[in-house]
Amino acid sequence: MKVVVLSVLAASALAVAGCGGGDGSGSEVALSGYSGDGGVSSAAPVSQAAAPAGDGITVVGTGTADVVPDVADWSFGVNSQAATASDALSANASAMNAVISALKDAGIAKDDLQTTQVSLYPMTADDGRTVTGYSASSTVTATVRKLGDAGKVVDAAVRAGANDVYGPNLRPSDTDAQYREAVDKAFDDARAHAEAIAEKAGVSLGAPVAIVEGGGYMPGPVLYDRATAAGAAEVAPVEPGKQQVSASLTVTFSIATGA
Repeated sequence: MKVVVLSVLAASALAVAGCGGGDGSGSEVALSGYSGDGGVSSAAPVSQAAAPAGDGITVVGTGTADVVPDVADWSFGVNSQAATASDALSANASAMNAVISALKDAGIAKDDLQTTQVSLYPMTADDGRTVTGYSASSTVTATVRKLGDAGKVVDAAVRAGANDVYGPNLRPSDTDAQYREAVDKAFDDARAHAEAIAEKAGVSLGAPVAIVEGGGYMPGPVLYDRATAAGAAEVAPVEPGKQQVSASLTVTFSIATGA
């Protein structure tokens, strides 16, 4: 979570109390404010007369923006069995190397392949104590950056020996622009809430004096399918649909005093 605290006037209490002398012109300080484009930037100086009264009005604003997923993560697993642990691991490594090679041949870049699981466990007889062999398994996750290639990639992996297939986990490759849009909407939402409260309370809303940012990418549901060698060529088309990027801002607005 990022926290942005905007500067406030420290001398306002003395001004209200009438302490000290001077010509009454009031000093000015720079106040940082919301830029309107999703960021925080310097705003024009404000006079001491516009200093916040009390703690102000604190509200939460939310905003969302739609994004279309353009990549999909698929997981491919292989299972191997042998009489000894070392033989099971060796057989599994050989089988996974074949799957990885097939995925690369299908167009998956090396940086888009990641081993996510390796396991080994003993197999026992009916008595639950006598070890009869060992089973080894491993899983690699492949990022498919062209959704239309999903069928070809899955088919290649299964033909190479993958006997477990899970996916797709659909996600967008970039959400920066959508997040900025969501932040804009969240700030507008926060201001609307604060204005409604100020109107009800019979006061005038001042400038924002503190903003706490929260929120982020909200993935849609993850779909999991299991494929076998017999049905690998029948992978259904991947429809990306839409997902949402969200933003949340907790904003404190000052209560403006009279000029």
